Amino acid sequence: MALISKKKKTYTVSPQLHEYLKENDREIDLPISYADLQRYNNSISLLDKNDKDTLWETVFYPQADMVHIHDSLKKIYAIIKADGDLSVMQHLFVDRIDLCVYGNTQPFRARIVNQINDNFDYFYIKNADASRIYGLELEHLLSPNRISYVVDRETLIEEHIVGIPGDQFMKHHINSDNVNKIRLSKEFVKFNERCFVRLLGDMHSSNFVIDITPDFEDVDYRIRAIDFDQQSYEGRKSIYLPQYFKQNNPLIQMGINCMTPETVKQYQKEERFLIGTRYKASKVKIKHLLSVMGQDTISTPENINTLKTDLFNHYKNKDFLKCSSMGDILKVSLDTVLQQNPPYQFPIE
Repeated sequence: MALISKKKKTYTVSPQLHEYLKENDREIDLPISYADLQRYNNSISLLDKNDKDTLWETVFYPQADMVHIHDSLKKIYAIIKADGDLSVMQHLFVDRIDLCVYGNTQPFRARIVNQINDNFDYFYIKNADASRIYGLELEHLLSPNRISYVVDRETLIEEHIVGIPGDQFMKHHINSDNVNKIRLSKEFVKFNERCFVRLLGDMHSSNFVIDITPDFEDVDYRIRAIDFDQQSYEGRKSIYLPQYFKQNNPLIQMGINCMTPETVKQYQKEERFLIGTRYKASKVKIKHLLSVMGQDTISTPENINTLKTDLFNHYKNKDFLKCSSMGDILKVSLDTVLQQNPPYQFPIE
């Protein structure tokens, strides 16, 4: 089973990564920073609808700061949801600002409410970590999901990803008669493959959500990562495979009961082909990102050496042994997958 024993450090966003973000309209001037939100003067525990502690705290600010903070958060919401159209702000108000005190980066979460119909949405304000930004951008480019985020110097803004948290789904929903076990098992195989190919680690049940979409005859499922801190950091291959986390055992056991090894291989090949298709659609941008990532420091030398050895043993590709950074390893991982899935036999230079 996969287990992470040490807390990952935060890596500073390099000038080269900042330049990539500017070129792709991901870096903009924001009216407020993560540091500004740290000026709260009081907080209370946030309870769920069953009065259980959520491990988030609702924070409060001095009156002199609150008006500016709330107005700035509404502007940020307009930026990530309406391309900066401030006219959407007139019916919005900030209902709550929460702080996750147990997370690695201690993110803030803003709850925005439409006062006309009481509909609400969330977004997150975090310290900008290079690993997380690479993870967000790779998710946007190589997965079937689009991601909205922006950066301003040391502040990162992320949209809220909708879905049932994986741990809650397995606790309350997985045994329901309404669950299509074959479709859900298929999606877990494809999610497992996406994480492994693009080296997104730590995908246990608390770090992904399950999005359920009604289909004309049944329902469809999409498993979406919500935590990108462990992009290309850990040294062991198993960390990048959700199938090795014991928290995911209910999904794993469901797949064992529903699918044959031949079916699993079919779904793996399907997802690798789709990753190749996505790469071809954004080839220039991905090559630029991987070039920046290859020069960046987002892990330790020990982790790099361990992972490249693990992946060499897995793929039998000696190019892994030549890698000197996590970005190099990811290049070879994608190149290996693309060459194994024609017609996408184009090396990543």
